[in-house]
Amino acid sequence: MPFYDPQQLPSLEILPGCRTRIPYGENLMLSYLEMDEGAEVPLHSHPHEQGGILLEGRVQLTIGDETRVVEAGSLFIIPPNVVHRAVAVGGKAVVLDVFSPIREDYAERYNKYIPRVK
Repeated sequence: MPFYDPQQLPSLEILPGCRTRIPYGENLMLSYLEMDEGAEVPLHSHPHEQGGILLEGRVQLTIGDETRVVEAGSLFIIPPNVVHRAVAVGGKAVVLDVFSPIREDYAERYNKYIPRVK
């Protein structure tokens, strides 16, 4: 199925206060991430390239050694293996993340809810 309504996809809580909906294909994964105020994706890295856009709210985003507060409409790119962190500030935040290749750790947890797009 190539079309998705995020609100119709099952939600997976990946961290306290962080819920995602994850359609994905062979090489690309989307993550519609909803973060409660103060919710944190702690400092981490992974071998996947990650890009995103902040759809709603404000997020304190750290990429490598740079930290800034970004607002709705902000775009970002995180190269593979670069440490990064995100914290929702001042209210709820919604982020659309894109991963390539797909994050198999997310896919394994999510594929019982929705199959990979072929």
